[in-house]
Amino acid sequence: MSTQEIPVVFGTEDILLSLCNSVTRVLTVATQSQIHFSGMVQRITKTCLKPDIGCFVLFDGGFSGLVVINFSAQSAMELYESYMLNMGMAKEDLATSHTSDEVSNVMGELMNQFVGDFTGKVARELQTHITQNQPKMLVLNKQVMLSVDTNLDKPEARRVTFFTGRNNIFYLELAIDRTEFIKLFDFESNEAPDPDELIAQANKPSKPKSQPVQSSEQDDLLDSLGM
Repeated sequence: MSTQEIPVVFGTEDILLSLCNSVTRVLTVATQSQIHFSGMVQRITKTCLKPDIGCFVLFDGGFSGLVVINFSAQSAMELYESYMLNMGMAKEDLATSHTSDEVSNVMGELMNQFVGDFTGKVARELQTHITQNQPKMLVLNKQVMLSVDTNLDKPEARRVTFFTGRNNIFYLELAIDRTEFIKLFDFESNEAPDPDELIAQANKPSKPKSQPVQSSEQDDLLDSLGM
């Protein structure tokens, strides 16, 4: 078989790389700081929510999966402060603790933006459709680790280390069904969103839509996840 006849295959690592690029793209624009991730990826057996802030989003459609991001207090506060200052907020008006509802709201809004960027790329590049739920955030005690399970037939899980502009660390974990996309014929992808529109979205002076999970809602949420 000649090189031209070998179909192009997109697997788990390709999907993961696309997601990581969405994270760096959106966070770099939103915070005006350089976000990057490790060139090495960890193969893990399950995804977990860990201290200090654990965020997760479920998606479904062409393929199902779960995205988890675990922020340290330092990385969450750096991203929160950079985002809010970039929006024009005064430093003295910002929250001073990662346990603040405002910090959870902002982290959820940022996660909503980069997962939305990722789902858009999936539609353009893989010609399939996935939907996402609203991000959920949990401020976690250092003694607590919650395992989040999804209904996947043949799950594959990966963990990637991210670095902020000040070299604070956070971790992205992806769990999806084992799948491959095979390119049957050449096609033109729709154009990606204009970067100026992305910047405008990141800087819009509106209250973030994502809300932290309150105690009663948290109990219902954990019950629905089987925890």
